[in-house]
Amino acid sequence: MKQKNKAVYPFSAIVGQENMKEALILNTVNPSIGGVLIRGEKGTAKSTAVRSLAELLPDRFVIDGCPCGCAHGSLELCPECEERVSTGKDGGTYVPMRVVELPLGSTEDRVAGTLDIEHAISEGRKKFEPGILAMANGNILYVDEVNLLEDHIVDLLLDAAAMGTNFIEREGISYTHPSRFILIGTMNPEEGDLRPQLLDRFGLAVDVEAERDEGRRTEIILRRMEFEKDPEGFREKYSGEQDRLRKLINDARNILNDVVAGADAVKAAVRISLHLGVDGHRADLALIKTASAYAATQGRTAVVPKDVAHVSKLVMPHRMRRNPFQDSNLDTKELEEWLEMEIR
Repeated sequence: MKQKNKAVYPFSAIVGQENMKEALILNTVNPSIGGVLIRGEKGTAKSTAVRSLAELLPDRFVIDGCPCGCAHGSLELCPECEERVSTGKDGGTYVPMRVVELPLGSTEDRVAGTLDIEHAISEGRKKFEPGILAMANGNILYVDEVNLLEDHIVDLLLDAAAMGTNFIEREGISYTHPSRFILIGTMNPEEGDLRPQLLDRFGLAVDVEAERDEGRRTEIILRRMEFEKDPEGFREKYSGEQDRLRKLINDARNILNDVVAGADAVKAAVRISLHLGVDGHRADLALIKTASAYAATQGRTAVVPKDVAHVSKLVMPHRMRRNPFQDSNLDTKELEEWLEMEIR
């Protein structure tokens, strides 16, 4: 007997945490932003939001039998799928988007996959054992307690997220496969932080905390109790809002390639980076990519300086130079007003 899938709490039913929800949605629109790092104490809906995000995304059309989840019709394929395409054996099937979780303590081989060197030597053919980066291709890669991973594993994940490919080399034999995924890391800062060099490589970061408003806190409890009592009835109650979010994401994805960030928007990104004293150029690029995704969610194909200021609350706080006692919140309204004065 087939086991019934466990009901997932609807994304649209999450109370508050607006910055977290916006960061997640913008990354689904444009995964090349480079992932989201969600920092906060336990019990602040971090895992709930990540696991419910997959339901908002459309099914994927993939090549039958591919362990790397290669998209049918894509130009970026693993070697096995390239062979399938060349021989006309590239039938496809629709599969739902899923959340692939990276277990703590994962080794490099478990993450990147392994090559059977003996098989390559004896058979003259590469044999690849897929890892988590292969399973994550086209999906959401969720790394809970990312701050507890070894630095070189975090580097490996961030490299794959930035390049969209996973490259493995063992004893002169190499293998490459596509690895495009939506990267989401969560962590509790009380258990240790990430090095600044790794923090900077996450496209967006948000800090979440428990609701302090009595009314919203009460609403969280009531909704959770209602969901646990009747999961399907609760999900049906939010089906309209779920459909609205699905359409918003899908429409934004469809126009993203037409979105243009003109000179004013780029200048705004540069001025904000200089004004906030961030190092390097990664922040400037992240501002433009995120602002482009935001403009797409608003149904626009032109990025304006206000879009850049709006997304700065997601792009800049984890990159700003500050001492441990400074607040990482960013007043985007104040930043918008400053930027308006600068551009005049």
